[in-house]
Amino acid sequence: MKFADFPQSIIKENVDYSVKEITNVIKKYGPRESGNENCLAAQKHIKKEMDTFCDETSFESYKMSPKAFLQWTKFVSTAIIIAVVVCGCLALSSVITMFLAQCIVCGVVGVGLLITVIEFLMYKQFMDVLYKNVEGHNLLGVRKPSGEVKKRIIISGHIDSAYEWRHIYYGKKFPLMGICMSATIGGAIISFIISVIAIIANFVNMGSFGSFMNEYSYFFHFFTALAMVTLFLFIDFKTISPGANDNLTGTYAAVTALRMLDMAGIDFENTEVCAMITDGEEAGLRGCKQWAKDHYDEYVNSGVETAVLCVDTLADLEYLNVYNRDMTGTVKHDPKFSQLVMDAAIEAGHNDLKFANVFFGSSDAAAFTQAGITATCLAAMDPAPADYYHNRRDNYDRLVPEAIKTGFDVIISTILKFDREGLGE
Repeated sequence: MKFADFPQSIIKENVDYSVKEITNVIKKYGPRESGNENCLAAQKHIKKEMDTFCDETSFESYKMSPKAFLQWTKFVSTAIIIAVVVCGCLALSSVITMFLAQCIVCGVVGVGLLITVIEFLMYKQFMDVLYKNVEGHNLLGVRKPSGEVKKRIIISGHIDSAYEWRHIYYGKKFPLMGICMSATIGGAIISFIISVIAIIANFVNMGSFGSFMNEYSYFFHFFTALAMVTLFLFIDFKTISPGANDNLTGTYAAVTALRMLDMAGIDFENTEVCAMITDGEEAGLRGCKQWAKDHYDEYVNSGVETAVLCVDTLADLEYLNVYNRDMTGTVKHDPKFSQLVMDAAIEAGHNDLKFANVFFGSSDAAAFTQAGITATCLAAMDPAPADYYHNRRDNYDRLVPEAIKTGFDVIISTILKFDREGLGE
Protein backbone atom coordinates (compact mmCIF):
# COMPACT_ATOMS: atom_id res chain seq x y z
CA MET A 1 0.00 0.00 0.00
CA LYS A 2 1.06 3.56 -0.73
CA PHE A 3 0.20 6.62 1.33
CA ALA A 4 -2.29 7.82 -1.28
CA ASP A 5 -4.38 4.72 -0.55
CA PHE A 6 -4.35 5.18 3.22
CA PRO A 7 -7.66 6.55 4.65
CA GLN A 8 -7.10 10.21 5.53
CA SER A 9 -10.04 10.15 7.94
CA ILE A 10 -8.09 7.73 10.16
CA ILE A 11 -5.13 10.10 10.36
CA LYS A 12 -7.39 13.02 11.24
CA GLU A 13 -9.18 10.97 13.88
CA ASN A 14 -5.87 10.02 15.45
CA VAL A 15 -4.67 13.61 15.54
CA ASP A 16 -7.81 14.46 17.52
CA TYR A 17 -7.23 11.38 19.67
CA SER A 18 -3.63 12.43 20.36
CA VAL A 19 -4.54 15.98 21.35
CA LYS A 20 -7.20 14.62 23.70
CA GLU A 21 -4.89 11.98 25.19
CA ILE A 22 -1.94 14.36 25.63
CA THR A 23 -4.21 16.76 27.48
CA ASN A 24 -5.51 13.88 29.59
CA VAL A 25 -2.03 12.58 30.45
CA ILE A 26 -0.84 16.02 31.57
CA LYS A 27 -3.92 16.66 33.66
CA LYS A 28 -3.89 13.20 35.22
CA TYR A 29 -0.16 12.54 35.69
CA GLY A 30 1.40 15.99 35.51
CA PRO A 31 5.06 16.69 34.67
CA ARG A 32 7.14 13.54 34.31
CA GLU A 33 10.66 13.68 35.67
CA SER A 34 12.85 10.93 34.23
CA GLY A 35 12.41 7.75 36.22
CA ASN A 36 9.70 9.00 38.57
CA GLU A 37 6.32 7.48 39.39
CA ASN A 38 4.46 9.89 37.07
CA CYS A 39 6.47 8.60 34.10
CA LEU A 40 5.67 4.99 34.90
CA ALA A 41 1.98 5.75 35.59
CA ALA A 42 1.68 7.50 32.22
CA GLN A 43 3.39 4.56 30.50
CA LYS A 44 0.99 2.12 32.19
CA HIS A 45 -1.90 4.27 30.96
CA ILE A 46 -0.53 4.07 27.42
CA LYS A 47 0.14 0.33 27.70
CA LYS A 48 -3.51 -0.23 28.55
CA GLU A 49 -4.47 1.60 25.36
CA MET A 50 -1.90 -0.25 23.24
CA ASP A 51 -3.06 -3.63 24.51
CA THR A 52 -6.19 -3.15 22.40
CA PHE A 53 -4.34 -2.91 19.07
CA CYS A 54 -0.95 -4.58 19.66
CA ASP A 55 -0.13 -8.26 19.54
CA GLU A 56 2.04 -7.82 22.60
CA THR A 57 3.26 -5.09 24.94
CA SER A 58 6.04 -5.27 27.51
CA PHE A 59 8.13 -3.22 29.92
CA GLU A 60 11.88 -3.35 30.46
CA SER A 61 13.43 -1.65 33.47
CA TYR A 62 16.91 -0.22 33.97
CA LYS A 63 18.80 1.99 36.41
CA MET A 64 19.64 5.64 35.84
CA SER A 65 20.53 8.83 37.70
CA PRO A 66 18.10 11.47 36.38
CA LYS A 67 19.92 14.54 37.69
CA ALA A 68 23.46 13.46 36.76
CA PHE A 69 23.18 14.62 33.15
CA LEU A 70 22.64 18.32 33.99
CA GLN A 71 23.77 18.55 37.62
CA TRP A 72 27.25 19.24 36.29
CA THR A 73 26.06 22.79 35.60
CA LYS A 74 25.87 23.38 39.37
CA PHE A 75 29.10 21.53 40.12
CA VAL A 76 31.20 23.14 37.39
CA SER A 77 29.92 26.68 37.92
CA THR A 78 30.40 26.50 41.69
CA ALA A 79 33.92 25.12 41.39
CA ILE A 80 34.99 27.82 38.90
CA ILE A 81 33.44 30.66 40.92
CA ILE A 82 35.17 29.51 44.11
CA ALA A 83 38.51 28.94 42.36
CA VAL A 84 38.53 32.34 40.67
CA VAL A 85 37.30 34.42 43.61
CA VAL A 86 39.26 32.69 46.40
CA CYS A 87 42.52 32.40 44.44
CA GLY A 88 42.16 35.94 43.15
CA CYS A 89 41.65 37.36 46.63
CA LEU A 90 44.56 35.34 48.02
CA ALA A 91 46.84 36.45 45.17
CA LEU A 92 45.90 40.11 45.53
CA SER A 93 46.58 39.78 49.27
CA SER A 94 49.99 38.21 48.48
CA VAL A 95 49.06 35.03 50.37
CA ILE A 96 49.77 33.00 47.22
CA THR A 97 51.53 33.97 44.01
CA MET A 98 49.60 34.99 40.91
CA PHE A 99 51.35 32.09 39.17
CA LEU A 100 49.78 29.59 41.59
CA ALA A 101 46.39 31.28 41.24
CA GLN A 102 46.61 30.93 37.46
CA CYS A 103 47.57 27.25 37.80
CA ILE A 104 44.59 26.50 40.04
CA VAL A 105 42.12 28.35 37.79
CA CYS A 106 43.58 26.64 34.71
CA GLY A 107 43.09 23.23 36.29
CA VAL A 108 39.56 23.88 37.57
CA VAL A 109 38.34 25.47 34.31
CA GLY A 110 40.01 22.72 32.27
CA VAL A 111 38.26 19.99 34.27
CA GLY A 112 34.98 21.92 33.99
CA LEU A 113 35.27 22.10 30.21
CA LEU A 114 36.14 18.39 30.07
CA ILE A 115 33.04 17.48 32.10
CA THR A 116 30.92 19.69 29.84
CA VAL A 117 32.23 17.96 26.72
CA ILE A 118 31.86 14.44 28.14
CA GLU A 119 28.35 14.98 29.54
CA PHE A 120 26.65 17.45 27.21
CA LEU A 121 28.50 17.01 23.93
CA MET A 122 29.21 13.27 24.07
CA TYR A 123 26.34 12.23 26.41
CA LYS A 124 28.61 9.87 28.34
CA GLN A 125 27.43 8.64 31.74
CA PHE A 126 30.36 10.32 33.47
CA MET A 127 28.78 11.87 36.58
CA ASP A 128 26.24 9.12 37.26
CA VAL A 129 28.36 7.34 39.88
CA LEU A 130 27.98 10.38 42.15
CA TYR A 131 24.18 10.28 42.22
CA LYS A 132 21.42 8.03 43.47
CA ASN A 133 19.96 5.57 40.97
CA VAL A 134 16.26 5.23 40.26
CA GLU A 135 14.42 2.70 38.10
CA GLY A 136 13.43 3.81 34.63
CA HIS A 137 11.20 1.90 32.22
CA ASN A 138 10.94 1.46 28.46
CA LEU A 139 7.65 0.29 26.96
CA LEU A 140 7.38 -1.62 23.68
CA GLY A 141 4.26 -2.42 21.69
CA VAL A 142 4.44 -4.80 18.73
CA ARG A 143 2.23 -5.53 15.70
CA LYS A 144 3.48 -8.76 14.18
CA PRO A 145 3.23 -9.64 10.49
CA SER A 146 1.15 -12.53 9.23
CA GLY A 147 4.25 -14.38 8.06
CA GLU A 148 7.94 -14.58 8.87
CA VAL A 149 9.50 -11.38 10.24
CA LYS A 150 11.96 -10.10 7.64
CA LYS A 151 11.81 -6.37 8.35
CA ARG A 152 11.18 -4.34 11.50
CA ILE A 153 10.46 -0.63 11.87
CA ILE A 154 10.26 1.02 15.27
CA ILE A 155 8.62 4.40 15.89
CA SER A 156 9.99 5.83 19.12
CA GLY A 157 9.10 8.74 21.39
CA HIS A 158 10.18 9.58 24.93
CA ILE A 159 7.62 10.19 27.66
CA ASP A 160 9.75 11.97 30.26
CA SER A 161 9.78 15.76 30.38
CA ALA A 162 12.59 18.18 31.10
CA TYR A 163 13.72 20.20 34.06
CA GLU A 164 13.02 23.87 33.39
CA TRP A 165 15.71 25.88 31.64
CA ARG A 166 15.39 29.31 33.23
CA HIS A 167 17.20 31.13 30.43
CA ILE A 168 14.46 30.19 27.95
CA TYR A 169 11.52 30.73 30.30
CA TYR A 170 12.60 34.19 31.42
CA GLY A 171 14.05 35.14 28.05
CA LYS A 172 10.83 34.77 26.05
CA LYS A 173 11.27 38.09 24.21
CA PHE A 174 15.02 38.38 24.69
CA PRO A 175 17.81 36.02 23.56
CA LEU A 176 18.86 35.32 27.15
CA MET A 177 19.78 31.72 26.36
CA GLY A 178 22.23 32.63 23.61
CA ILE A 179 23.82 35.48 25.54
CA CYS A 180 24.27 33.55 28.78
CA MET A 181 25.53 30.34 27.20
CA SER A 182 27.93 32.25 24.92
CA ALA A 183 29.30 34.17 27.91
CA THR A 184 29.58 30.99 29.99
CA ILE A 185 31.21 28.69 27.45
CA GLY A 186 33.17 31.44 25.70
CA GLY A 187 34.39 32.86 28.99
CA ALA A 188 35.54 29.45 30.20
CA ILE A 189 37.43 28.72 26.98
CA ILE A 190 39.11 32.13 26.98
CA SER A 191 39.97 31.84 30.69
CA PHE A 192 41.58 28.47 30.06
CA ILE A 193 43.63 29.83 27.16
CA ILE A 194 44.64 32.95 29.12
CA SER A 195 45.73 30.93 32.14
CA VAL A 196 47.81 28.59 29.96
CA ILE A 197 49.55 31.58 28.32
CA ALA A 198 50.12 33.23 31.71
CA ILE A 199 51.65 30.02 33.07
CA ILE A 200 53.94 29.68 30.04
CA ALA A 201 54.93 33.35 30.39
CA ASN A 202 56.49 32.49 33.75
CA PHE A 203 59.02 30.24 32.00
CA VAL A 204 59.35 31.82 28.56
CA ASN A 205 60.33 35.43 27.89
CA MET A 206 57.41 36.95 25.99
CA GLY A 207 58.44 40.53 26.47
CA SER A 208 55.79 43.14 27.31
CA PHE A 209 53.02 40.74 26.28
CA GLY A 210 54.20 38.20 28.84
CA SER A 211 54.41 40.88 31.52
CA PHE A 212 50.89 42.02 30.72
CA MET A 213 49.56 38.45 30.90
CA ASN A 214 51.25 37.89 34.25
CA GLU A 215 50.04 41.13 35.80
CA TYR A 216 46.56 41.75 34.37
CA SER A 217 45.15 38.67 32.63
CA TYR A 218 43.72 37.27 35.85
CA PHE A 219 41.09 39.99 35.92
CA PHE A 220 39.35 38.33 32.94
CA HIS A 221 38.68 35.31 35.13
CA PHE A 222 36.38 37.45 37.25
CA PHE A 223 34.22 37.96 34.16
CA THR A 224 34.15 34.20 33.70
CA ALA A 225 33.15 33.74 37.34
CA LEU A 226 30.32 36.25 36.87
CA ALA A 227 29.14 34.38 33.76
CA MET A 228 29.20 31.14 35.78
CA VAL A 229 26.47 32.56 38.02
CA THR A 230 24.13 32.28 35.03
CA LEU A 231 25.22 28.66 34.50
CA PHE A 232 24.49 27.90 38.16
CA LEU A 233 20.97 29.34 37.71
CA PHE A 234 20.45 27.65 34.32
CA ILE A 235 18.52 24.55 35.47
CA ASP A 236 15.58 24.70 37.87
CA PHE A 237 15.42 21.13 39.18
CA LYS A 238 12.26 21.90 41.17
CA THR A 239 10.21 22.85 38.10
CA ILE A 240 9.49 20.26 35.40
CA SER A 241 7.96 20.98 32.02
CA PRO A 242 4.52 19.47 31.28
CA GLY A 243 6.16 18.14 28.10
CA ALA A 244 3.13 18.42 25.82
CA ASN A 245 5.12 18.95 22.63
CA ASP A 246 8.44 17.66 23.94
CA ASN A 247 7.68 14.89 23.84
CA LEU A 248 4.12 13.64 24.23
CA THR A 249 3.63 14.49 20.56
CA GLY A 250 6.42 12.02 19.75
CA THR A 251 5.05 9.51 22.23
CA TYR A 252 1.62 9.56 20.62
CA ALA A 253 3.16 9.54 17.14
CA ALA A 254 4.51 6.10 18.07
CA VAL A 255 1.30 4.95 19.76
CA THR A 256 -1.02 6.09 16.99
CA ALA A 257 1.20 4.70 14.23
CA LEU A 258 0.14 1.23 15.39
CA ARG A 259 -3.39 2.37 16.19
CA MET A 260 -3.83 3.76 12.67
CA LEU A 261 -2.59 0.54 11.07
CA ASP A 262 -5.09 -1.38 13.20
CA MET A 263 -7.96 0.95 12.31
CA ALA A 264 -7.10 0.68 8.61
CA GLY A 265 -7.01 -3.12 8.86
CA ILE A 266 -3.42 -3.29 7.60
CA ASP A 267 -1.51 -6.46 8.42
CA PHE A 268 1.88 -6.68 6.76
CA GLU A 269 3.14 -10.02 5.51
CA ASN A 270 6.77 -9.74 6.64
CA THR A 271 7.16 -6.38 8.40
CA GLU A 272 6.94 -6.03 12.17
CA VAL A 273 5.93 -2.56 13.38
CA CYS A 274 6.78 -1.45 16.92
CA ALA A 275 6.03 1.53 19.12
CA MET A 276 8.72 2.29 21.68
CA ILE A 277 7.96 4.65 24.56
CA THR A 278 11.22 5.42 26.32
CA ASP A 279 12.06 7.08 29.60
CA GLY A 280 15.28 8.94 30.39
CA GLU A 281 15.82 10.95 27.19
CA GLU A 282 15.91 14.15 29.21
CA ALA A 283 18.39 12.48 31.56
CA GLY A 284 20.94 12.07 28.76
CA LEU A 285 19.32 9.44 26.49
CA ARG A 286 19.65 6.89 29.29
CA GLY A 287 16.63 4.78 28.30
CA CYS A 288 17.56 4.41 24.65
CA LYS A 289 21.20 3.82 25.46
CA GLN A 290 20.20 0.88 27.64
CA TRP A 291 17.69 -0.45 25.11
CA ALA A 292 20.22 -0.26 22.28
CA LYS A 293 22.76 -2.12 24.39
CA ASP A 294 20.31 -4.84 25.41
CA HIS A 295 18.81 -5.36 21.92
CA TYR A 296 21.85 -4.89 19.69
CA ASP A 297 22.04 -8.50 18.55
CA GLU A 298 18.30 -8.64 17.88
CA TYR A 299 18.39 -5.46 15.78
CA VAL A 300 21.71 -5.97 14.00
CA ASN A 301 22.65 -9.66 13.89
CA SER A 302 19.32 -11.49 13.70
CA GLY A 303 18.90 -11.17 9.94
CA VAL A 304 15.82 -8.95 10.38
CA GLU A 305 16.33 -5.58 8.69
CA THR A 306 15.61 -3.09 11.49
CA ALA A 307 15.27 0.70 11.49
CA VAL A 308 14.27 3.12 14.25
CA LEU A 309 12.50 6.43 13.58
CA CYS A 310 12.68 8.62 16.67
CA VAL A 311 10.06 11.37 16.78
CA ASP A 312 10.84 14.31 19.04
CA THR A 313 8.44 17.28 19.11
CA LEU A 314 5.82 17.92 16.45
CA ALA A 315 4.96 21.57 16.98
CA ASP A 316 6.64 24.09 14.68
CA LEU A 317 5.54 23.02 11.21
CA GLU A 318 7.97 25.24 9.33
CA TYR A 319 10.80 23.34 11.01
CA LEU A 320 9.52 19.83 10.30
CA ASN A 321 12.65 18.12 9.02
CA VAL A 322 14.53 14.85 8.86
CA TYR A 323 17.40 15.32 11.30
CA ASN A 324 20.14 13.23 9.77
CA ARG A 325 22.82 14.77 11.99
CA ASP A 326 22.51 14.68 15.75
CA MET A 327 24.18 15.19 19.12
CA THR A 328 25.36 18.74 18.35
CA GLY A 329 26.31 17.61 14.85
CA THR A 330 28.73 14.89 15.99
CA VAL A 331 26.54 11.88 15.02
CA LYS A 332 25.49 11.13 11.44
CA HIS A 333 22.39 8.97 11.08
CA ASP A 334 21.97 6.23 8.50
CA PRO A 335 21.82 7.96 5.08
CA LYS A 336 19.60 5.31 3.45
CA PHE A 337 16.97 5.40 6.17
CA SER A 338 17.10 9.19 6.38
CA GLN A 339 16.54 9.35 2.61
CA LEU A 340 13.69 6.84 2.85
CA VAL A 341 11.93 9.07 5.40
CA MET A 342 12.49 12.09 3.18
CA ASP A 343 11.14 10.26 0.12
CA ALA A 344 8.16 9.07 2.19
CA ALA A 345 7.42 12.68 3.12
CA ILE A 346 7.37 13.60 -0.56
CA GLU A 347 5.02 10.69 -1.30
CA ALA A 348 2.73 12.06 1.43
CA GLY A 349 2.64 15.43 -0.35
CA HIS A 350 5.09 17.25 1.91
CA ASN A 351 7.86 18.53 -0.32
CA ASP A 352 9.33 21.19 1.95
CA LEU A 353 11.19 19.00 4.45
CA LYS A 354 14.96 19.30 4.57
CA PHE A 355 17.82 17.36 6.06
CA ALA A 356 18.80 19.15 9.24
CA ASN A 357 21.19 19.03 12.17
CA VAL A 358 20.40 18.82 15.88
CA PHE A 359 23.11 21.39 16.52
CA PHE A 360 22.46 21.89 20.25
CA GLY A 361 21.61 18.80 22.25
CA SER A 362 20.52 15.39 21.02
CA SER A 363 17.63 13.06 20.26
CA ASP A 364 17.18 9.41 21.21
CA ALA A 365 18.10 8.50 17.64
CA ALA A 366 21.72 9.36 18.41
CA ALA A 367 21.86 6.61 21.05
CA PHE A 368 20.78 4.03 18.47
CA THR A 369 23.14 5.29 15.79
CA GLN A 370 26.07 5.35 18.21
CA ALA A 371 25.29 1.73 19.10
CA GLY A 372 25.39 0.74 15.41
CA ILE A 373 21.61 0.43 14.96
CA THR A 374 19.97 2.03 11.91
CA ALA A 375 18.10 5.15 13.00
CA THR A 376 17.15 8.72 12.19
CA CYS A 377 15.05 11.51 13.69
CA LEU A 378 11.90 13.35 12.64
CA ALA A 379 11.12 16.57 14.51
CA ALA A 380 9.39 19.92 14.14
CA MET A 381 10.76 22.47 16.57
CA ASP A 382 12.16 25.96 16.16
CA PRO A 383 15.90 25.51 16.79
CA ALA A 384 16.19 29.05 18.19
CA PRO A 385 14.98 27.30 20.47
CA ALA A 386 11.19 27.63 20.77
CA ASP A 387 9.92 29.69 23.71
CA TYR A 388 8.19 26.62 25.19
CA TYR A 389 11.29 24.41 25.02
CA HIS A 390 12.14 22.83 28.38
CA ASN A 391 9.90 25.04 30.47
CA ARG A 392 6.40 25.30 31.91
CA ARG A 393 4.98 26.87 28.73
CA ASP A 394 5.11 23.47 27.00
CA ASN A 395 1.52 22.66 27.99
CA TYR A 396 -1.46 21.23 26.12
CA ASP A 397 -2.64 24.71 25.14
CA ARG A 398 0.46 24.95 22.91
CA LEU A 399 -0.31 21.84 20.84
CA VAL A 400 -0.47 22.42 17.07
CA PRO A 401 -2.79 19.85 15.42
CA GLU A 402 -1.63 20.79 11.91
CA ALA A 403 1.99 20.00 12.80
CA ILE A 404 0.94 16.74 14.47
CA LYS A 405 -1.10 15.82 11.38
CA THR A 406 1.81 16.47 9.02
CA GLY A 407 4.14 14.44 11.22
CA PHE A 408 1.66 11.55 11.25
CA ASP A 409 1.45 11.71 7.44
CA VAL A 410 5.22 11.32 7.17
CA ILE A 411 5.33 8.49 9.72
CA ILE A 412 2.57 6.43 8.09
CA SER A 413 4.11 7.00 4.67
CA THR A 414 7.50 5.91 6.05
CA ILE A 415 6.07 2.69 7.47
CA LEU A 416 4.31 1.84 4.22
CA LYS A 417 7.39 2.64 2.14
CA PHE A 418 9.67 0.64 4.45
CA ASP A 419 7.33 -2.35 4.12
CA ARG A 420 7.41 -2.12 0.31
CA GLU A 421 11.09 -1.41 -0.20
CA GLY A 422 13.13 -1.79 2.96
CA LEU A 423 16.46 0.02 2.98
CA GLY A 424 17.68 -1.57 -0.23
CA GLU A 425 21.26 -2.47 -1.02
